[in-house]
Amino acid sequence: MKNRNNAVGPQIRAKKPKASKTVPILAGLSLGAGLQTATQYFAHTYQYQAGLGWNINHVYTPWSILQWAGKWYSQYPDDFMRAASMGMVVSTVGLLGTAVTQMVKANTGKANDYLHGSARWADKKDIQAAGLLPRPRTVVELVSGKHPTTSSGVYVGGWQDKDGKFHYLRHNGPEHVLTYAPTRSGKGVGLVVPTLLSWAHSAVITDLKGELWALTAGWRKKHARNKVVRFEPASAQGSACWNPLDEIRLGTEYEVGDVQNLATLIVDPDGKGLESHWQKTSQALLVGVILHALYKAKNEGTPATLPSVDAMLADPNRDVGELWMEMTTYGHVDGQNHPAVGSAARDMMDRPEEEAGSVLSTAKSYLALYRDPVVARNVSKSDFRIKQLMHHDDPVSLFIVTQPNDKARLRPLVRVMVNMIVRLLADKMDFENGRPVAHYKHRLLMMLDEFPSLGKLEILQESLAFVAGYGIKCYLICQDINQLKSRETGYGHDESITSNCHVQNAYPPNRVETAEHLSKLTGTTTIVKEQITTSGRRTSALLGNVSRTFQEVQRPLLTPDECLRMPGPKKSADGSIEEAGDMVVYVAGYPAIYGKQPLYFKDPIFQARAAVPAPKVSDKLIQTATVEEGEGITI
Repeated sequence: MKNRNNAVGPQIRAKKPKASKTVPILAGLSLGAGLQTATQYFAHTYQYQAGLGWNINHVYTPWSILQWAGKWYSQYPDDFMRAASMGMVVSTVGLLGTAVTQMVKANTGKANDYLHGSARWADKKDIQAAGLLPRPRTVVELVSGKHPTTSSGVYVGGWQDKDGKFHYLRHNGPEHVLTYAPTRSGKGVGLVVPTLLSWAHSAVITDLKGELWALTAGWRKKHARNKVVRFEPASAQGSACWNPLDEIRLGTEYEVGDVQNLATLIVDPDGKGLESHWQKTSQALLVGVILHALYKAKNEGTPATLPSVDAMLADPNRDVGELWMEMTTYGHVDGQNHPAVGSAARDMMDRPEEEAGSVLSTAKSYLALYRDPVVARNVSKSDFRIKQLMHHDDPVSLFIVTQPNDKARLRPLVRVMVNMIVRLLADKMDFENGRPVAHYKHRLLMMLDEFPSLGKLEILQESLAFVAGYGIKCYLICQDINQLKSRETGYGHDESITSNCHVQNAYPPNRVETAEHLSKLTGTTTIVKEQITTSGRRTSALLGNVSRTFQEVQRPLLTPDECLRMPGPKKSADGSIEEAGDMVVYVAGYPAIYGKQPLYFKDPIFQARAAVPAPKVSDKLIQTATVEEGEGITI
């Protein structure tokens, strides 16, 4: 029966097993030995005959007997027949031995190394093929100079070869990266800091406590030629300002959609969706009030900010009914009332007094953050625009700094910023000659540490499938799979984050659920188990019987228990990391990599880069930009 084509994986399909040549070689040797025997026997028989020149001490070629038979067979037929008989005996014995060898081989079982699975750890060639290590240069690449001598991109881990040499693993493709790393496991010093001290393009970084700004902003500004922007909404000094309302594309067909997206983020600070009636009605109200504020700012020069929107709704010197009347009669566009604004005000006027009061109080509660004078000042104007991240003359690094005490209350504002970054930078794509045309000057890395803590951002989950085509690469970091799949604060069990991340890497986990997930990612392998059975007296000189059997056994290449017990980083008494631990790296379509954690402070180059002092003042970009209606920014 023809063998089934059921081999999966490059390690099995790459080279088909060659047919054994043992039997043909033995058969040929048997025939050659027979001819050699016949030749030497005939030479030995006539070694003393004069004139023939044969010598028993000389070894003749095997086919000499055939040449001699052609010349002298008619003179010595009996002698040639005796020599042939001797040769046939030797050949027959050899062919019988060959037949026995074939029988033994046919009756000998061979273990199938891939019976239950073919998972294995990656070697250097696999890692090079996956694009995490520079591959050897071909002659064509050497001549053209197109192939880089060193790798580039973000750091996804490290790997130690058989000689003990440590290699950095870097990924420079457009695909996204997802990291599982518990708190205090060293992901910052091993992955985030080395990436930010080498990535020369634009970047958006969520920075808890401002540590990444202190370690990387200096090098990024001085040597990577980035404009570095520190947005710390709760800081009384040193923060750049950003007004979300400046990003609304007012006067275009996108204005209502932009405001609706903004209002939805405001009334849904945790990403759970608009579940209640009060959330839905307050969202509709905020859409109308924000549009009204924007058009008043355009026509009258009054400020249009989220604090001013809150002031409109909570003005103690004005009855709220006057606001509804103003919204229904104001000439927003060419002296005409804007339909979205007028409809929102009419809805409030038509509601019963108690319901209208509840809707209004709900809307005001979501704007309470902007009553903080520090936050209000930092969102009152814009020192930079979202479009500038990829379209400024120089790359731009935006550090979103939130102190731990302010992390929860600032979450709605950070969600608004991340949402607008995705929506505004991935809004247009053209094609030329069947290929997409880039509309950006700089690639953008979104380094989002602890991104599930921002709540469920639908735009982030949906956009991972296509933002790579717009030059945006996401580096997402979470503590464990439970944080990602949480129904309350994460993306649920049907999340698509993992599906859209080409590279996944993990430090030793703390949760068994994460260990089981990593075990499944690593795959199943086949182990050949040898079993020996003995019988007979233990005191006898020879055992009665010894049998040996081989059995293929299935097991995960990395079991959950082994994953939980991966060596973590060694720490000193004060909790600082002194020695790197192990990690695993997964690249779709390639064997898993059992790697080693990198540490930036063990590398003198990174140490020197991290020592560059961070600037004391954030850069401001708005002076180099011209604001145009409907476009937001033109560089």
